[in-house]
Amino acid sequence: MRPARGDNEVVKKVVKKKASPVKSRRPRARTRRSATVTVGELSSPACYQHQFEADAPPAAPRDVAVKRIYERAEMHDGYRALIDRLWPRGVSRQRAALDAWLVELAPSNELRTWFHRDPKRWSEFARRYRAELRAQGEALDALRHRAERMRVTLLTATREPRNNHAMVLRALLLKTPAHTRQS
Repeated sequence: MRPARGDNEVVKKVVKKKASPVKSRRPRARTRRSATVTVGELSSPACYQHQFEADAPPAAPRDVAVKRIYERAEMHDGYRALIDRLWPRGVSRQRAALDAWLVELAPSNELRTWFHRDPKRWSEFARRYRAELRAQGEALDALRHRAERMRVTLLTATREPRNNHAMVLRALLLKTPAHTRQS
């Protein structure tokens, strides 16, 4: 244990001599220090980001987000899946940064054109769409399993933030499947 300063400890101060003003002020040549980099030691603060990500708490069970495809892709999006039947206008495949285009989980063309963002038809649309999704059980279970392991972001081109098929699919993914429920 180190004694506190002032407890019978003599502290030596090193005083540097100042250069005399008579000498020329020629800049000294800088020499490169040989830096030894150990494992885990990086050169810039941005490189330390991996240390914070490792300490971050794991994603909550079935972390499912909904986002418009026109919004910028971000690192915390996780698995990005487009769930529209038609490719969105004005978005390149590179800009979309997709992990999957799940056409089989999108509403059918008939259902999509029948609904056409009519708020009066929302509850009927949601009921019909859930029935279509039940027929796609294998793809739905695969996406549900992925959501248990990592964050899933459902991408859509719809303008309506609340009444769209992505919200119905999200609710279905977050819901516990019938065969694993405890009665």
